Amino acid sequence: MPESIDLPQAYLVTPEPPAGRPLTDFVEQLERVLEGGIRLVQLRAKTLGAPQYAELARLVLAVCRRHDARLLLNASVDIVQAVGSDGIHLTSTRLMACVARPLPSDRLVSAACHDEPQVLHANRIGADLLTISPVLPTATHTSATPLGWPRFRELAALAEPPVFALGGMSAATLDQAREAGAHGIAAIRALWGQTTN
Repeated sequence: MPESIDLPQAYLVTPEPPAGRPLTDFVEQLERVLEGGIRLVQLRAKTLGAPQYAELARLVLAVCRRHDARLLLNASVDIVQAVGSDGIHLTSTRLMACVARPLPSDRLVSAACHDEPQVLHANRIGADLLTISPVLPTATHTSATPLGWPRFRELAALAEPPVFALGGMSAATLDQAREAGAHGIAAIRALWGQTTN
C-alpha cells in the first residue's frame, strides 16, 4: 500500500446511477456524501457501458479531488489508467484472474473476497485492502448466504491487508466489525444516504 495512504473506517460503494436520470444528479448526491466526511469511494456502475462509465468516472474523480477523497474504479485497468483514478477495485472474478498485482504501488488495489481462496490470492498479488462479504443479509444481494461474524473473523484473520466488512453494514455495526478484525465497514445504502463518517 502506498505509504502516505491512511485508510478511513468507512468505504463507500456507490449504488448504480438511476436509469434515465442525468449523471449530474448522481454526482451531486456524491458531493453531499463527501461533504459529510466520506474519503474512500468505489465507483460501482455495472449497468453502464465502458464509454459512459469512463465519462462518469471523470466527473466523480473531479468531485473526489475537491474533497480530498480517494476514488477506486470497479472497472478494467485500461479505464483506471485512462481516467487517472487512485486505484482499482477487483471483483472476485477479476481478482482470481490476476496473476500479479494489476497496478503499480503508487495506486491502490482493492479486492472483493467471499471465501478463503480469494483472501489468500489477494494476499499473493499484493492487494492493499479487501472487502469481505456478505457479512449480514443485504438488500443488494438477496440470494447470497451471509457469512456471519464468526466466519468473517476467520477470513479477516487470514488477510494481510486491511479488511472492510461489507453486507448489511451501517454506522451501528462499525464497533462489531472492528472487534471481528475489520479495519472498517464498506456499504452502499448506509453510506450513500447519510452524511457522516
